[in-house]
Amino acid sequence: MHSEEFPVEVILDAIDAMASSQGSKRPPKVILFDIGGVCVISPFQSILDYELQLGIPPGWINYSISKTAPSGFWHRLETGLIPMDSAFFAGFNRDLHDPVRWEAFYRAQQARNPSLPEKVPPVPEVDGEWLFFDMMASARAPDPWMFPALKRLRESGRFIVAALSNTVIFPPDHEYSRVDFFDDPVRSLFDVFVSSAHVGLRKPDPKIYELALQKVDEFARTNANSERGKAGGWANGVKPEDIVFLDDIGENLKAARKAGFRTIKVPLGRAFEAVDELEKVTGLKLAGDHPRIPIKPNFKAKAKI
Repeated sequence: MHSEEFPVEVILDAIDAMASSQGSKRPPKVILFDIGGVCVISPFQSILDYELQLGIPPGWINYSISKTAPSGFWHRLETGLIPMDSAFFAGFNRDLHDPVRWEAFYRAQQARNPSLPEKVPPVPEVDGEWLFFDMMASARAPDPWMFPALKRLRESGRFIVAALSNTVIFPPDHEYSRVDFFDDPVRSLFDVFVSSAHVGLRKPDPKIYELALQKVDEFARTNANSERGKAGGWANGVKPEDIVFLDDIGENLKAARKAGFRTIKVPLGRAFEAVDELEKVTGLKLAGDHPRIPIKPNFKAKAKI
């Protein structure tokens, strides 16, 4: 393979992650999960499929969303600052069609692939509202590898099982809305759930990792006299190194490592690799019987609805 397939930041992230995972052999007290792309099918799978089907350069949509932080419409929705309404979708579409960002992205692609035409093509046409709901629909399906592992981990009773997720709040009349956000087949599995849209912070803001640590520490101390608490030594609370955090996004993992957490990367479409790492960390048999076959991108044209 050519060296340009592995950008410097990817290599550095891998080295950093390896050092972090080897930094502590002490069993953790907390297994902290991201939700989308970890416990449920990644919304990024939907983005990649959309880009490939429409001939949009892969990575553009994620790049555009990332570069609008912290004031982009996506980020404001995930911190609960704006409602999910027509104004959000109009703003999100504007964010996805910024010509300055598009030229910066295209020039970066040219640097990696000099065969691309010199002239910058028009900004790709993206239907932000259609894409958003396609992402939300795909992310409702439990991940076939991680979800069984999550349930077995929960059943073991040996760890505090927590979640730290960037989330959105659906309008009350939407089919995905729930009166109690945490009353959900996935969300109800967790002892602690830190939701970005409810706390006004989102990953990778360092403050949300501090909040997650505070919440799991409170849970440990409150439940120190339970059977689980006595067995897990919860009376002493939770320190950053007592947490193992699983996420599918590099910058979120990097921020977690800066906060002192141990981390496991969940590769897109290959969560079974992260389950292997989680088994090593916990000493538990967590893998189910789903075939270890990566989820591949869908190249078939998708009709707009």
